[in-house]
Amino acid sequence: MNEDTICAIATPPGESGIGIIRISGPDARNALLTVFRPAKGHIKERELTYGKVCDPETGELIDEVLAVYFPAPKTYTCEDVAEIDCHGGAIPLSRTLSLLLKQGVRLAEPGEFTKRAFLNGRLDLSQAEAVMDVIGAKTEAASRAALDQLQGRFSEEIRKLRQSLTDALVEIGVNIDYPDEDIEELTYQHLLTALHGVRSDVEGLLASAEAGRIVRDGLKVAIVGRPNAGKSSLMNGLLRENRAIVTAIPGTTLDTIEEFANLRGIPVLLTDTAGIRETEDEVERLGIDRSRKSLAEADLVIVMIDAAEAAGGAAEAGQAALIAEERQLLASVPAAKTLCLFNKADQAEAVSQEDLLRVFPEAAGCARVLYTSVLTPEGIKACEDAIFDLSGAGGENPALPSSRGAGNLITANARHRAMLAEAREALLDAEKGVEAGLALEFLEIDVRRAYEALGFITGDSVQDDIIKEIFSRFCLGK
Repeated sequence: MNEDTICAIATPPGESGIGIIRISGPDARNALLTVFRPAKGHIKERELTYGKVCDPETGELIDEVLAVYFPAPKTYTCEDVAEIDCHGGAIPLSRTLSLLLKQGVRLAEPGEFTKRAFLNGRLDLSQAEAVMDVIGAKTEAASRAALDQLQGRFSEEIRKLRQSLTDALVEIGVNIDYPDEDIEELTYQHLLTALHGVRSDVEGLLASAEAGRIVRDGLKVAIVGRPNAGKSSLMNGLLRENRAIVTAIPGTTLDTIEEFANLRGIPVLLTDTAGIRETEDEVERLGIDRSRKSLAEADLVIVMIDAAEAAGGAAEAGQAALIAEERQLLASVPAAKTLCLFNKADQAEAVSQEDLLRVFPEAAGCARVLYTSVLTPEGIKACEDAIFDLSGAGGENPALPSSRGAGNLITANARHRAMLAEAREALLDAEKGVEAGLALEFLEIDVRRAYEALGFITGDSVQDDIIKEIFSRFCLGK
C-alpha cells in the first residue's frame, strides 16, 4: 500500500452541474472530514452525505456539497477512497482542492488512481489500459469492446497461453535435468505440437487485434482521385452534411479535410484530399502533396474515377493523358486496401463496369470495385457497405486479417500488438529449432522469450519505467 494520500479533480474543466474531487490513500477519511462538515454531524460509509466544505482555519463556507467515503479494500484503488461532489464550477473545485492540499494531501499524477489499482492487484495492466479506451471510445462498438477488455477477457486468453508455455518450459527443464533419449525424442514431437498450437492462438489474437484496432482507433479512409471526380460529394454523403465544398470547378479542394463518421459502430476518419493532377499552382501543389501523404497513411484508399469522363476517354486522344494518370494512381496503391469507385454512373449509361475495367485493368485487382453515383442514396449505401466489409470489423474480408466477429474483437493497443508479434516470432524460432533438432537449452531461450512477451501485456513481467510511461498518458483524476 502507498503511504501518501492523493487527490485530484476527476471531472473535465468547465461549467457543469457537479464537479468531483477524488481522494485515495490511508488518510482519505481524515482529509475529507477536515474540510467537510456533515449536516448531521457524521458520515456513513458508502452513503452520500449532504454537508458543507469550509476552510478549517477560518470557517469560511466554500461550497454546499455531497460527500462519500469508501473504506478499503473494496474500492477502485483498493485503498480508502473519498469523493466530494461540488458544484461544477472552477472556483468551488479549485478552492476545495486547495484546502485538501493544505492538509498534506498530494496532488495525484496523471493516471495515478488507476496505477494504484494495478499495483494493488485489482486490475492487471491490460485492464488498466482499457480504462482509457472506455473513456476515449468514439462509438458504442468501441465502448463495448473496451468494457469487455476491462472485464478481463483479453487477459484471460493471455494467461491461458502463458500457462501452456509454462507447461512447455517445465517439460524442457525436466528433460535438461534428467536426460533420457527415449523421453527426449517423444518430447520433441510433443513440444512441436504444443508450440504450434500456442502460435496459432497468438496469430488469432493478432488478427482480431488488427480489426479491433479499427474499432478502437478508427479506420483511416483517404478519398483520392482527379479533380471533380466526386470526392467531396462522397464525403458529404457519408457524413450526411455539407462539410466539403462542391462545385463544377476542378481544383476547389486545395487542402485535405478530415472528419470522423460513425459507420455502423466503426469510427471512420474520412480524408477528402485535393485532386491529384499535374499543376503549376503552388498552393494546389501543396494540397496535392498532403493528399499523397494521406494516401500513404490510410487503412483504406478510395480511388474515385469519373466514369462519364472515362467513357469516351479511350477513343479521344485528349483524354489519354488523364486516363494514364488515373491508371498510375491505381497502380501506386496496394490493391488489398483499395476501393476503386467509378462515379457518375448515371451520366455514363452507354458504358458498363466491364468496359471501364478494360480501360483501367489495374482496377481488377482492387479489393472492391463499385460502379455507381455518390449523389444517390443507393450509391452512398453501396459505399458504406463496401467500407464496412473492408474494415475487418464485420468478419472475413480481403483487405485485412480476418477477425473473430464484431462481438469478439480484441481492442489491443500498439504495445499489446507489438508484444503479440514478438511472441509469435519467438515461437516461430522455437519451432524451427525443434525441427532442426537443437539442444533443449537453446529451445528454452525462445520459449521463455515468448512467455515474457505475453507477460508484458498483463504486466506480469513489465519494468517500472514502462509502467510509469503507460500511466503518464492517462488523464488527471483517473
